[in-house]
Amino acid sequence: MKGKTVLYLPGFDHAGIATQSVVEKTIWAKEKKTRHDYGREEFIKKVWEWKDVYKNRIQGQFEKLGASYDWDREAFTLDPKLSAAVTEAFVKLHKDGTIYRDLRLVNWSVKLNTALSNLEVENKTIPGKTLVSVPGYEEKVEFGVLTSFAYQVVGSDEKVVVATTRPETIFGDTAVAVHPKDSRYTHLHGKFLKHPFLDRNIPIITDAEAVDMEFGTGAVKITPGHDNNDYNTGKRHNLEFINIFTDDGKLNNNCGEWEGIRRFDARPLVIKKLKELGLYVGEEDNEMTLPTCSRSGDIIEPYLKPQWYVSQKKMAAAAIAVVKEGKIKIQPKSSEADYFRWLDGIHDWCISRQLWWGHRCPVYFVHIEGENNDHNDGKYWVSGRNVEEAQAKAEKLFPNAKFTLEQDEDVLDTWFSSGLWPFSTLGWPENTPDMKTFYPMSMLETGWDILFFWVTRMILLGVKLTGDVPFKEVFCHSLVRDAQGRKMSKSLGNVIDPSDVISGISLEDLHKQLLVGNLDPREVEKAKAGQKASYPNGIPECGTDALRFALCAYTTGGRDINLDILRVAGYRKFCNKIFQATKFVLMRLGDDYKPPAKAGLSENFTILLKPSTLTG
Repeated sequence: MKGKTVLYLPGFDHAGIATQSVVEKTIWAKEKKTRHDYGREEFIKKVWEWKDVYKNRIQGQFEKLGASYDWDREAFTLDPKLSAAVTEAFVKLHKDGTIYRDLRLVNWSVKLNTALSNLEVENKTIPGKTLVSVPGYEEKVEFGVLTSFAYQVVGSDEKVVVATTRPETIFGDTAVAVHPKDSRYTHLHGKFLKHPFLDRNIPIITDAEAVDMEFGTGAVKITPGHDNNDYNTGKRHNLEFINIFTDDGKLNNNCGEWEGIRRFDARPLVIKKLKELGLYVGEEDNEMTLPTCSRSGDIIEPYLKPQWYVSQKKMAAAAIAVVKEGKIKIQPKSSEADYFRWLDGIHDWCISRQLWWGHRCPVYFVHIEGENNDHNDGKYWVSGRNVEEAQAKAEKLFPNAKFTLEQDEDVLDTWFSSGLWPFSTLGWPENTPDMKTFYPMSMLETGWDILFFWVTRMILLGVKLTGDVPFKEVFCHSLVRDAQGRKMSKSLGNVIDPSDVISGISLEDLHKQLLVGNLDPREVEKAKAGQKASYPNGIPECGTDALRFALCAYTTGGRDINLDILRVAGYRKFCNKIFQATKFVLMRLGDDYKPPAKAGLSENFTILLKPSTLTG
């Protein structure tokens, strides 16, 4: 409207974990089938069908809101051109060693059967003994209890007492640590303890870093394969790393006769057996933090799994520098402080996911004939823009070997492709006219809650792959919550669809919407009660102008908007007054009135919004 060239590019990301999870729930509810019943190819077809429905619904919401997008440029992260950019980025980063493979502990969701990044884990504090609903378990599971039990010293009547909140991990214990200066255990240094259930002994080790002499008995069980702190202790002492679970959360063959028991079913059984052996000491309430999956509510399991990682240290230093040098401005200042704080403590980024929906990792394992080469070993993996390129790389690496190639089954974290959005949508890696005209973009406008998920990763990848910042300014807007300040959730019945605010909807029709989806019948009744409390008369027709005006009026630089529908309805009346006042003024100005001319500017300006997630 000011004569400037503006690119306002609409798009959608494929929301890998969330979308696959929703579709899996849907086909199970309707057909009692799993993705494995369909097979990878047919299941992905089902997801594409679901994507088309919900993508069109989201697009309709934007159109009703009057968003002035250039719809001819609409992009989706799984489009061929964007997928090619993802492959290019992976191959480049793998070639220079930024992407590497490693066997280490990951955040494993048994429910979703995939690894998660640290950002997808919600840490919830419980005050003590608490019953918690866990997906897949009919009965609630008890947490917040510290169980003490004794290990028998080999060749002695003496016992060493340890405590744990996870008795089921006893099968993975490979040491008990004591402080080197703790006089209570000096005579036991170098001795061994007998495992109560398995035919093996475990060493007593000394470690000042892992043990606090003043806490508990001063002896700590070490389970390197299932605890992040113990993992580091295991590395320091070269302990054995034993994985005791299957991907679906059952005890595996490392647990002897206990194999096949679900992890939380094993917990009371282990305690019962310890009592029978006279090794149980007692229990007490224990405040603790439960790591939960933000997608499914599952209890996260620290799990040994080979994954692909992006090395972050050098990239983070560059991302910090561009903001400190003023090349990127982040508003408000509180978000800038969060940005620096997160990058200062950044860990390498796990980018592989054990899913089917997404960009399959463009990397191939080299099966050498006659060798039992290890999938965990990165030297047997080659990346390629296609299988022919991977074949050529493998021939160069193993010139005298006969081999076959197998592409990795895993897909990439959705945020990897979304992190390329500012330039993948403009034609990168080609130096297209769009790249020359619009990159770097002028402004990114987004919610503060994805500052780390998305904003930071666009900066990390943009600077690394293009040599320039992806945008010059970041504005973090408020989040929309309900009138009581609660996060919107279908199970609470407080989700507000902008289309319903614009057109209005009765309470009865709001209730009907709850039946279209994956809510448990018990959750449906709870959500109905929530809807009745929040919208006893339904939602009145407010129109687009009133909704847009309300959101602008609410935005005061805070981190939350508590959206009250009655306030939006009030703004509809206010908009009517503005219209009537304007109409009155125009009537008095006369038909020959012309507004004063104003010189326009011909600058380029680009605005970047987050590609809309399919599930939200």
